[in-house]
Amino acid sequence: MMMRTDHMAYMDGMEIIPHDIFDRVIAEINSYNPLEYSESDVVRAIKSDRCSIDDFKALLSPAADKYLDQIAEKASLERRKHFGNVVNLFTPLYISNYCENYCVYCGFNCHNKIHRARLCSHEIEKEMKAIAKTGLEEILILTGESRSKSDIEYIGEACKIGRRYFKNIGIEVYPMNSDEYAYLKACGADYVTVFQETYNSDEYERLHLAGHKRIFPYRFNAQERALMGGMRGVGFAALLGLDDFRKDALATGLHAYLIQRKYPWAEISLSCPRLRPIISNNDEGAMFTPNQNNEKVGERQLLQVISAYRIFLPFAAMTISTRERAGFRDNVMGITATKISAGVDTGIGSHSDDETSSGDNQFEIADGRSVDEIRKALKEHGMQPVMNDYVYV
Repeated sequence: MMMRTDHMAYMDGMEIIPHDIFDRVIAEINSYNPLEYSESDVVRAIKSDRCSIDDFKALLSPAADKYLDQIAEKASLERRKHFGNVVNLFTPLYISNYCENYCVYCGFNCHNKIHRARLCSHEIEKEMKAIAKTGLEEILILTGESRSKSDIEYIGEACKIGRRYFKNIGIEVYPMNSDEYAYLKACGADYVTVFQETYNSDEYERLHLAGHKRIFPYRFNAQERALMGGMRGVGFAALLGLDDFRKDALATGLHAYLIQRKYPWAEISLSCPRLRPIISNNDEGAMFTPNQNNEKVGERQLLQVISAYRIFLPFAAMTISTRERAGFRDNVMGITATKISAGVDTGIGSHSDDETSSGDNQFEIADGRSVDEIRKALKEHGMQPVMNDYVYV
């Protein structure tokens, strides 16, 4: 039997920062029992002018299901108060799918026999030109988590190219040290998104068998290191369905809340992805199923989570992934979410006509509409599509 690395022990070269936020979040989710909250607790949270952490817990509890219409209405009022009817559009660009991690639920994991690809700088520019022609002004650059195939300089070069075509550049890559984030900031990156996947340490250890991603606290503290490196904004998410979604949603919201309090200038955003089917050609991945004791995360449960996020974090941006079907995405834009991806492809080299470098997708998407189709749908729902919300002067 293979010996596994201690998932709580930092590897050589990993920057260690104070664990005050980490300790607070883990303590809160370990003590959280959603069944302890009653309908009266939910009603109190709905009527409250300011959502406390305890109110947030109540809004995530099973008792809140009966009041989902009222919760969604309150979330909608908060969204309109702070964001009006504006919706920001962007698209992800996957530039490499090489990965050194063994995460059994992910299509990119290092033991999965998929077609791997890595775009060169010429190909990256060709992809970005094609995306820019759609009118988009924000892009999210993604790679598999491989420092050997996607080193800091490679990602930095992609950011530099992106700055020629886009006003806002996000990165969703492997966690880094603060000085590395500072380098990417200087290359043109604006914000960093990191999915913790699950905040349950034991389940995290079961699902992440090898690679740097196995180190739980290093990944947890990635957003703080990004802000220490000068990034303007950071994004948070758990992959809902890997573990108890109520506890993971609590941890995600609380993590973002505590970072916001410690770094009040930071732009905070949330994503709300659910598990999606993947290409899986290895034994452990093919047999992967979430913990059977986990409560199913249907669209009703997802609406509860994102509405609770909006009430607890009224100023945070919120993205609804193409993992969700078109009708659901369109409807929640007026309730709670503020960002939507369009013209999405999770393969490598799939935006331009030249598909010679095309690599396999990370997961199946449920909404493959173009930028124009998304823009039209938003207008039909009374929303105002916006391509950019930030201008450098």
